[in-house]
Amino acid sequence: MTVSALSGCSPAPKDPISSSQFMLDTFVTVTLYDTQDEEILKNCFQKIRHYEDIFSTTIDTSEVYQLNHRTADQTEFDLSDDTAALLAEAIRYSEVSDGDYDVTVEPLSSLWNFSGGRKDLPDDGEIREAVSKVDYKNIRLEGNHLTFLSPDTTIDLGSIAKGYIADRLKDDLTAQGVKSAIINLGGNVLCIGQKGKDPFKIGLQKPFADRSETFAALRINDQSVVSSGVYERNFFVDGKNYHHILNPKSGYPYDNGLINVTIVSDRSVDGDALSTTCFSMGLERGMELINRMDGVYGYFLTDDYVVHYTDGAKDLVEQVDLPEEKK
Repeated sequence: MTVSALSGCSPAPKDPISSSQFMLDTFVTVTLYDTQDEEILKNCFQKIRHYEDIFSTTIDTSEVYQLNHRTADQTEFDLSDDTAALLAEAIRYSEVSDGDYDVTVEPLSSLWNFSGGRKDLPDDGEIREAVSKVDYKNIRLEGNHLTFLSPDTTIDLGSIAKGYIADRLKDDLTAQGVKSAIINLGGNVLCIGQKGKDPFKIGLQKPFADRSETFAALRINDQSVVSSGVYERNFFVDGKNYHHILNPKSGYPYDNGLINVTIVSDRSVDGDALSTTCFSMGLERGMELINRMDGVYGYFLTDDYVVHYTDGAKDLVEQVDLPEEKK
């Protein structure tokens, strides 16, 4: 996990209940601090499984899988409300980044197959062929109606789905009266309220270090924390690090001087998309994007292990163990 909950300064009003399962190709943990209702906890995981069964690119009954494995003459589809809403968010960030983040990156992500444990480089010709199939402008979404403008276009919502799922879980939990909880979808952390009288304390993992080592701790109240970095799904060839954040225009992992981007936001779907989008855009453009957004904060870690903050981001920091950008 790239972000994690740390122990706070004061105890919560009641002993929390918590459960973990392997879902969404990662370990998922939900912790409830102000209720002992195990049924609420159970329903969270049923909800997560429900969304995984819709958004997965590998489960052959999922809606996204069916879209990606359509026949050549199938170009138009009426989507479920959730898929349409999530795809609309992904298209918006594809547009904002001018394709540096691209929801149609699936031909490349499948080729590199970091989740499947690949440890060697794809053939350069295969990469060029996959790049030719990537272009978010080849999909058109109008309400729930999706049109593919190319038979080669496929979509991958993996860089944004966990944020959307976390937001839906928060909606359900707050509707049931939960006011203090942490939803941790494999490092995508969404805090509901705070822990007792204090904000939650969320640690950011130090790159290439043990998962328990953090380089910063943030005070989080009813917000989401999401990180993207070069050290989770990756492998080394001839001393060079190849990671899962792929440049849709070159077909290779981004090599732009960043090793981690962390986003704090009210909506987890924004943090999920922005952590990848800002990494893709690079330090200068990524920070400029965040500074134009209200209530969103960014922490950019460069390969010299210096932390760069967007406007207001320092206010959330309780401690930092790496050098900070010198203004």
